[in-house]
Amino acid sequence: MKDALLDGNNIPDAPATPATPAPPPAKARPGTDWWAEVKGIFRLILIVLGFHSFIAKPFYIPSESMLPGLQVGDRLVVSKFAYGWSFVSPTIPNPVAIVRGLVLRQPVDSWSAQLPFIHGRLLGSLPTRGDVVIVTPPGTRTDYIKRVIGLPGDRLQVKDGVVTLNGRQVGRGPVHDTLIPVDTNTPCSEADYPGARETLGSGKIVCRLPTVTETLPNGRRYDTIELGWSPGDNYGPVTIPANHVFLMGDNRDRSADSRYSLVEQGLGGPVPYENLGGRAEFVTFSLDGDASLNPLTWWGSLRSGRAGTSLHPQETRP
Repeated sequence: MKDALLDGNNIPDAPATPATPAPPPAKARPGTDWWAEVKGIFRLILIVLGFHSFIAKPFYIPSESMLPGLQVGDRLVVSKFAYGWSFVSPTIPNPVAIVRGLVLRQPVDSWSAQLPFIHGRLLGSLPTRGDVVIVTPPGTRTDYIKRVIGLPGDRLQVKDGVVTLNGRQVGRGPVHDTLIPVDTNTPCSEADYPGARETLGSGKIVCRLPTVTETLPNGRRYDTIELGWSPGDNYGPVTIPANHVFLMGDNRDRSADSRYSLVEQGLGGPVPYENLGGRAEFVTFSLDGDASLNPLTWWGSLRSGRAGTSLHPQETRP
């Protein structure tokens, strides 16, 4: 037995030490799939353009033609589906216009291209008298904002500043004052509004504008500014053709609308309803014009009390 234990040839093998497993090879970091990124951005652009074309789009008020209800600096929501869709509905970016406007700082009518005129509207309907609408004058790409006053078949006349529809004057209330705060976007210049600028006892500067509430035959009412005589105080009479509407600004003496020719920057008379781009719904927010590229100035430039203002006229219940 001792001999057997001393015989090295008979010594049992020592148990093998388990090998440490090699770490898994590091996975190669995948590179950016640029094509997938481009496709994702393209899809996002299509969604935004589709929403702008068929559902709603933002609109910026650039002029005082709709005072007192709308001020320069107001941002609105415009529903594109309110009257159906026409050739002016699609939002088609125009790269040339975008470069000219953004890079070269040149004046452009619009950053969008426009389809050629096409008669009719898809699922179309006429607006309601009193609606505030976006309109593209025939032969242009510039959007205006005006109010629908006359509908197809109406006999319309403006005499001494008073609108007559089908032989009856629209209702007009007594003259009263509207006080609009003066700021960079509403300067209330002496040239446009002589004597209207006023400093209140609190030190606040306002623009005091004579106002008349107008009531249409369907009972819808809204305020208009009456400054005295202007070339548009006498117009017509005209009969509005089929599928046309007659549009006017609420700031009656400072509005280039259906009373003025295209040469005068107006709408050239009653406008084909195909040229309506949508109905203005409400104000999202409003800026006084003092904001700069510095984000810290944006909050202080907001006008209080403007957000959420409905642009649908009030209605007189019988």
